[in-house]
Amino acid sequence: MPPGGYAAPLELIQGRRALRQRLGTAGWSSIARSRCSVLADDTELPLINLSHHKSEIQHSPAGSRQRPIQSIRLRGRYIFSISKEVPQVKMRNATGRTGGLAVPGDSISVAYTSTIMLYSSIEQTTEDCMMTLTRKRVLVTGGAGFLGSHLCERLLRLGNDVICVDNYFTGRKENIVHLVSDPHFEALRHDITFPLYVEVDEIYNLACPASPVHYQHDPVQTTKTSVIGAINMLGLAKRVGAKILQASTSEVYGDPAVHPQTEEYRGNVNPLGPRACYDEGKRCAETLFFDYLRQHRTRIKVARIFNTYGPRMHPNDGRVVSNFIMQALREEEITLFGDGSQTRAFCYVDDLVDGLMRLMATGDELTGPINIGNPHEIPVRELAERVIRLTGSSSRIVFRPLPEDDPTQRCPDITLAQRVLGWAPSVELDDGLSRTIGYFERMLAGRAEDESL
Repeated sequence: MPPGGYAAPLELIQGRRALRQRLGTAGWSSIARSRCSVLADDTELPLINLSHHKSEIQHSPAGSRQRPIQSIRLRGRYIFSISKEVPQVKMRNATGRTGGLAVPGDSISVAYTSTIMLYSSIEQTTEDCMMTLTRKRVLVTGGAGFLGSHLCERLLRLGNDVICVDNYFTGRKENIVHLVSDPHFEALRHDITFPLYVEVDEIYNLACPASPVHYQHDPVQTTKTSVIGAINMLGLAKRVGAKILQASTSEVYGDPAVHPQTEEYRGNVNPLGPRACYDEGKRCAETLFFDYLRQHRTRIKVARIFNTYGPRMHPNDGRVVSNFIMQALREEEITLFGDGSQTRAFCYVDDLVDGLMRLMATGDELTGPINIGNPHEIPVRELAERVIRLTGSSSRIVFRPLPEDDPTQRCPDITLAQRVLGWAPSVELDDGLSRTIGYFERMLAGRAEDESL
């Protein structure tokens, strides 16, 4: 295997037509109605030989023959395996369901082979890919929050043991209640400003209030969560030899004088303003991460997260997407700060989680920081108008003074993420907004039902 432990592709299959030709009629017909139909004709499909990875292939039943196995990874998201001689594909997941294209967490049965290990959606070392033989132990701080709950969900689907840590200041039990029955999920009430002693392989440090309404409620505690929390999690990573990812923020750029923002830009932050508890706390956390790398050789990753939205956003977090949707659904006036010309770029939560996991899966030489966000910006007023249209609301827009230090434009340059992670957001804004509106509609309907009892 090449440096970094990545499996080297034997060849790159270019697009659906080439894949169909490579598999033959029988192989293609077994997946023709599956999700591979979304592949573009210019999609590169790495073909990886797994026949020499003995630890990844369980022994066949007595009397059967073990045949060479290959794996084709589709769009970096889905995988199925084929036998060279009999390119028939049959999928089986943990519940015994068969049919369809395999997704992370499924095992795959192929002719003359009992079970083949499933490669994940990202290039990883052989050890990282042994999902059904060895489960990774993953700690997610802030795991009951908006982003954290989606990340926990995805990690469980990939076959990991997940420890969700949250003090429930902004995180909510409703976000993770559907995961509690999973034997590989553990929820722990804990504030990361105090040390934590657990044995884990990876740490995603997401804990910290992320909206102005919440982080300005107790600015001292916000700074302590960013700084002392980072020290405690880095200390844990150092002790157990875990890889650790810091969920940093686009706020480290402040009110940027460079547009769009690249990772090299050092920012324009007011260290004395009301947002400084969050902005400077996150900047200090990044400093600590790189000092632990230099001083202790801790394996670190730093992701700078831009505006993210989706289901499980806190309804009262003061962010524009949740604000606009809640106001529109309640037929209230939609509050716009400034004249609405300030721009933002919005990334759907599923895309964001995918970016974080891709970064975590890279080799130790890639530390970041890396921007994770949507590079397509729109004026905030246009966002309000879209929400009104999608909700069918009769709300009108009203204008209020712009808050202190509120940036006038914010947009990531994701060139680096595209190049080293193969990542870019895929969910269109209207599609993501519709899903988020549906979530808030169900939330409001549930509240109305509770009040009527």
